[in-house]
Amino acid sequence: MAQLGLEPRALLPKTVGFPYLTPAFSLRPQAGPSGLSFLLVIPLQRITKYPLLLQKILENTAPDASAYPVLQRAVSALQDVNTNINEYKRRKEVASKYTKVEQLTLRERLARLNTHTLSKKTTRLSQLLKQEAGLVPRTEDKEFDDLEERFHWVSLCVTEMKNNVAVYRDNLEAFLRFRPQEYDLDIPGGPVVQYCSLMRDLQLQAFPQFQRLEGLVWQPLCSLAKALAGPQNLIKKRLDKLLDFERVEEKLLEVGSVTYEEQEARHTFQALNSLLVAELPQLNQLAVRWLGQILCTFVGLQRDLAQQALQRAEGSLAQLPHYHLSETAFRKLVEDTLGQTGHQLRSFQENFEKVLPPPTTQPLLPGAERQVQALLSRYGPEKLYQVTSNVSGAGTLDLTLLRGQIVALLQNKDTKGNSSRWLVDTGGHRGYVPAGKLELYRVIPSQEEVKGQEWPHKDSRHLTPEPTPAPVPSVPAVTQAVAVYPFVARSSHEVSLQAGQLVTVLEAQDKKGNPEWSLVEVNEQRGYVPSSFLARAPGPALWGWSLPS
Repeated sequence: MAQLGLEPRALLPKTVGFPYLTPAFSLRPQAGPSGLSFLLVIPLQRITKYPLLLQKILENTAPDASAYPVLQRAVSALQDVNTNINEYKRRKEVASKYTKVEQLTLRERLARLNTHTLSKKTTRLSQLLKQEAGLVPRTEDKEFDDLEERFHWVSLCVTEMKNNVAVYRDNLEAFLRFRPQEYDLDIPGGPVVQYCSLMRDLQLQAFPQFQRLEGLVWQPLCSLAKALAGPQNLIKKRLDKLLDFERVEEKLLEVGSVTYEEQEARHTFQALNSLLVAELPQLNQLAVRWLGQILCTFVGLQRDLAQQALQRAEGSLAQLPHYHLSETAFRKLVEDTLGQTGHQLRSFQENFEKVLPPPTTQPLLPGAERQVQALLSRYGPEKLYQVTSNVSGAGTLDLTLLRGQIVALLQNKDTKGNSSRWLVDTGGHRGYVPAGKLELYRVIPSQEEVKGQEWPHKDSRHLTPEPTPAPVPSVPAVTQAVAVYPFVARSSHEVSLQAGQLVTVLEAQDKKGNPEWSLVEVNEQRGYVPSSFLARAPGPALWGWSLPS
């Protein structure tokens, strides 16, 4: 009290008798070191002593006295005050205990498990299963159920809004990173110049102001979602405490008494339930109002951005083509143009797929034909396999092979009967390779063999594998072509390709006149690639992007 600047004697009633009573009382030996001020109840002491004092006064007051009903009302009022104070204190303790949202790892969660925790969880699960099975009745609280449903609806709206704004921010950042005015669009001048000028103006002036979205929309939305996390945890805890409360109520009806811990669990649920019933309506209203303000702010930012874009584009719109068209006519024009261009792309795709069937084998290295012919004449085409990826031999009998190399199958298992290792012949060495890295090699007939198949004679010995691959179309020299399939260079004479890459064909054959290999230039590098991996590039008219005048 001295810290608050109050003196106990100053709080004593200022009556005529107290100045004379206080010294006289202090002189009595029964008072000891304490004076009368120590025995009197003062306002700064615990308020729980007031009902006791008034109850004692009431007991020593005659029932027919005029002050008796006044004292009764005073005792009842102070008892209600104490009850409300205790209830408020219990609610505050429950709220501070269960609104904390902790991000715990699995190890931390397991470290908190003990016998008491497992016993409580087991009891709650048993109570829940009894309710689901209909063995015990479920406590119905229509008022809380309505509040909980509305709260979950508000939480869902906030979560969806947050996710949508997050996606919007990502798309906006990706859009701002794309600066078409800084690239060469390879389109003749005219409308493109005005378009690039408009985009440059918007990138430098309008869009930076729209970055206020971070502070006016995103951060308040995150704060709102964070504010709802505590009540969500309280609602979850209420379900656990409700199961404890129902179990205690059953025991109270059966036995008639409960333990102190069970009584405490009963009071905890009552405090938690009353807290939620009292606070959830205000929280729902506040959250809805908060979310509405965020939405209005977002709409306002969008409106300001649209107005700025229209104002800055006002001068450029008149210079753009089709400015005189109405919105409906311009929309139809764009749809027709996009439909026509899409039809051209589909036609190109169909023609592109008809150029060549996909090859089933990796092309051979120049000079490997003799080895293949030797294996073919010795083992036949049904025994030839091609290595699909590089193989590094680990054991003494394992072979080290390169991707694309041709081998002949001798046995489809090893000496232990393992069918995942095959015995093969490379034409010079024999050993084991993984069966998963081999695929059947289909012999591609040469042009002379194709002619021999067209005009067969009785002494013809050419092989005709099924199905027969289509003949490789020749690509004109010094022309543009597109890589149909990816190709990995295996020597310094070759060059790697990626599917869809544009290349320049310098020679449609190798130095020996073999049309299966073409000399190309790509990324300022020259080398040989399989001719079957190339297709003629479409003409510029097919890829042209232009609006009709």
